[in-house]
Amino acid sequence: MTEELLTRGVAEVIDRKHLEESLRSGKKLRVKLGIDPTGAKLHLGHAVVLRILRRFQDLGHTAVLIIGDTTAAIGDPSGKNETRPQMSAEEIEKNYATFEKQALKILDKKLLEVHRQSEWFGKFGLIDVINEASKLSAGWITSHETFRRRLAEGQPLAFHELLYPLVQAYDSVAIKADVELGGMDQKFNLLTGRELMRAHQMSPQDIVLSKYLIGTDGQKMGKSLGNFIAIEEEPNEMFAKAMTIDDSLILEYFELATNVSMDEIQVIAKELKAGTNPRDIKIRLSIQLVTEYHDEKAAEVAAAEWQKVFSQKEKPSEIEEVKVKSKNIVDVLVETELASSKSEAKRLIEQSGVKVDDQIANEETEISSGNLLQVGKRKFIRIK
Repeated sequence: MTEELLTRGVAEVIDRKHLEESLRSGKKLRVKLGIDPTGAKLHLGHAVVLRILRRFQDLGHTAVLIIGDTTAAIGDPSGKNETRPQMSAEEIEKNYATFEKQALKILDKKLLEVHRQSEWFGKFGLIDVINEASKLSAGWITSHETFRRRLAEGQPLAFHELLYPLVQAYDSVAIKADVELGGMDQKFNLLTGRELMRAHQMSPQDIVLSKYLIGTDGQKMGKSLGNFIAIEEEPNEMFAKAMTIDDSLILEYFELATNVSMDEIQVIAKELKAGTNPRDIKIRLSIQLVTEYHDEKAAEVAAAEWQKVFSQKEKPSEIEEVKVKSKNIVDVLVETELASSKSEAKRLIEQSGVKVDDQIANEETEISSGNLLQVGKRKFIRIK
């Protein structure tokens, strides 16, 4: 179990030798994971690190989930070419409200602490910020790859962005973390936690960095790209989205996004190598995902619905009815949220991806009550 803890879904461990010694010692560790509430939905990419956290819990360690209501107000600059817009307190609160519920689909509540950063930063004054900032050198902060690149390329770099690694690092001091988890893009921030803990005469936390999960479009899964599968995705949609992943990602999804044992995954790898149709393996993957996040019955129904719509080319058993104010197809796509903007709606139409009553639509198509609107292969609505 310990070996899988530090290998499954794991890209890098710092300091592996020290962490292995801590695990062998029998000490109950405090394992930290911070999540900024920048969106209301957690997705399977987030779940990779949540699953690692759950494996620590299964060994009796305490998971400490930090809701970044302070860092979210700054906006994580890691990997970004421009300053991110600051979130309002209302936006942060709205997103935070759903986070714990989603995380508990994976984590064990009995071995979970949940904290908001505002528990400690709400008591900070300017002098406290200055004192903490004095513990890190400007050279260290500006060694951040993102900061170096933006400075070198003459791109804007707001002063408050320089505080992000410090603010995230202080969380580790506040909750006395033994281990911190995060994605590879968080490596600098987590290393800053080690630096700040040393400055506080604390034993520096060990770090476990998770692998990235690739989204349905072949890029790193992310909310901004729309290529994600949400943890709370409706069963039929979760199944259908999982079926769209590239065949080359099947084993990766089994490893990073499911509880299927590594021994069984090796058997699946042999099946694929022996010539088993990847589509059949993806059906098993999709059933597994829906079962884990919903239940077996929902997975059975979703599999049957997928076969009906995609294999037999029939209409879904249930089609949502939506009342609209607009008549033009472009406006209707935006109004029904089948497209995020008019430009996306026009792109879908240009690619022949929109049908009205089984006929390919154009930008002049008018919508009326009773029309069946289809976008892509799996999105259907009936117009009221």
